[in-house]
Amino acid sequence: MRVAVVAGPDPGHAIPAIALCLKLAAAGEDPVLFTGDRWLGPARAAGLTARKLKGLAPRPEDDDLDAGQRIHSRAAHISTELLPDLSAMLPDLVVSDILTAGGGMAAERLDVPWVELSPHPLYAASKGLPPIGSGLAPGEGVRGRARDAMMRAATGRSIKQGLRQRSAARVTVGLPAEDPGPVARLIATLPALEVPRPDWPENAHVVGPLLWEPTAELLDPPPGDDPLVMIAPSTAFTGAEGMLETALTALDGAGVRVVASMLDTPPADLPSWARAGLGRQDALLANASAVVCGGGHGMLAKTLLAGLPAAVVPGGGDQWELANRAARQGSAVVVRPLGADALREAVLRVLDDPAFGAAAARAAESIAEVADPVAVCRAAVG
Repeated sequence: MRVAVVAGPDPGHAIPAIALCLKLAAAGEDPVLFTGDRWLGPARAAGLTARKLKGLAPRPEDDDLDAGQRIHSRAAHISTELLPDLSAMLPDLVVSDILTAGGGMAAERLDVPWVELSPHPLYAASKGLPPIGSGLAPGEGVRGRARDAMMRAATGRSIKQGLRQRSAARVTVGLPAEDPGPVARLIATLPALEVPRPDWPENAHVVGPLLWEPTAELLDPPPGDDPLVMIAPSTAFTGAEGMLETALTALDGAGVRVVASMLDTPPADLPSWARAGLGRQDALLANASAVVCGGGHGMLAKTLLAGLPAAVVPGGGDQWELANRAARQGSAVVVRPLGADALREAVLRVLDDPAFGAAAARAAESIAEVADPVAVCRAAVG
C-alpha cells in the first residue's frame, strides 16, 4: 500500500506524521512523507522517503489572523501545489494532518481515499460537551447543561463561518462545496485524555499517541540522588514564555535536580543542579520523578505514558484544554499564570502526593484500549 502522509512543519504535527510513517513502513507498507523543510533531513535519516510539501509559505493575499481563512484557503492552494507530486506517486491512500487540510483536498481531486490525522484528542464540536478550548468539564444538572448550550451557541457562529470558508475554498479548486470528509479519522491520543461524548463519529478511531524522538543524542542529568524534574518548554508559538527561566528560579533550593529538554539553544549560565539541551525525551523520562511542560499534546502524552505526574503551564491553542483534562484525570496540577511561587508549589505537590503518580499510571494503562493505526489505514483502502 503506497501512502502519502501530509503534515505541516509544526513539531506537534510533523512528528506524529513521521511516527505514523515509521509504523506503516514497519508493517510492510510504503509511506511517503510530505512536510516542511525542517523535517526532511531527520525523516530521511530515520529511513523514510520524505518530500517537501509545497505551498506552505504565506501568500500576499493570506490573512493569518483569520484562522478559518488560513486553514481553508491555504489548504486549497496547497492541494494544487501538491497535486503533481501525488499524481506522480499514484498513492493508494492519503493521510492528511488535521491542520494541513490540503492533503485531503488533493486526494479528493485525484479520487483517492484519505484519512485525517488528529495528533491530539478529537476536537470536533459535540452536542454533549462545552466548546473545546474552554477547559471545562461537561456541565451537570439543568444549569450546567444550559451553560454548555449557551457556550456552544456562541462558538457555533465561528464554526459555521469556518464551514462557509471551507466550502468557498473547495469550489475554487473544482470540488463540490459540501465536504464529504475523510474515510476515517486517526485520533492519536491516550483514551485517558479523551472525554465521552454522545455523538462520537463512527469513523473516528483512538490509536494512541504517535511519538518519535527527533534525536539520538542523550542528555545526562545533573549528578546526585535528589528527585529529577524534567522541564519541557512548549515548541508551539502559542506556548507560555519563560518556562525554563521561571522553573530555575522556582526550584532553587527545593532539593531537586532539573534537566531541560529543548530544541532551541539552551542557556549558558545554568546552576550546577541543572542541565539543558537536546536529548532523547524518553530516556530523560525514564529517570525523572515529575515533569514541567506546556500542555502540548505530544509532551503531555509522553509524560503520562511514562507514568509521571506533571505541573502543566498552558499557553494558547489547545494547551488549556489538555491541561485541564489531565488535572481532572488526577495526574497534573495546572499553573496559570506562570510564576515562580506557583510553579514551585505545584512541583512539590506532585512530587509529595503519590496520588498524582498513581493517576498517571492509570492513564498509561489506557493505551491497551487503542486501535492499530495501520489497520485503520488498510481498512480505509478497502
